Amino acid sequence: QVQLVESGGGLVQAGGSLRLACAASGRTFSTYAVAWFRQAPGKEREFVVCISRNSAYTYYADSVKGRFTISRDNAKNTVYLQMNSLKPEDTAIYYCAAVQLAYETAYTPRRADEYPYWGQGTQVTVSS
Repeated sequence: QVQLVESGGGLVQAGGSLRLACAASGRTFSTYAVAWFRQAPGKEREFVVCISRNSAYTYYADSVKGRFTISRDNAKNTVYLQMNSLKPEDTAIYYCAAVQLAYETAYTPRRADEYPYWGQGTQVTVSS
């Protein structure tokens, strides 16, 4: 089992940048694929990006491709989300989620119901 804690959210102007972090507990973090999801008020939770166990594979939602970058440091049990060129429509609560996988795979889950472990979320607000 793994526990996740997000940090790094805040208020930023359009065009600005933020770096989110997702810190995980446990000694087997390198066996987990991790994803970021977000949920804006009145909207469903949506997939943003995912990264495989050893960073070999990433997959981005079209809405963030070219602006967001996911990375991970398994030695620090942490996944990062660098968000550049932020837009007001990026405003949401951002959640990291994790699922344990038996091996490194090109297919990393992209549906929320495929992830059993979730953090509490961090608010990102982008002003126009």
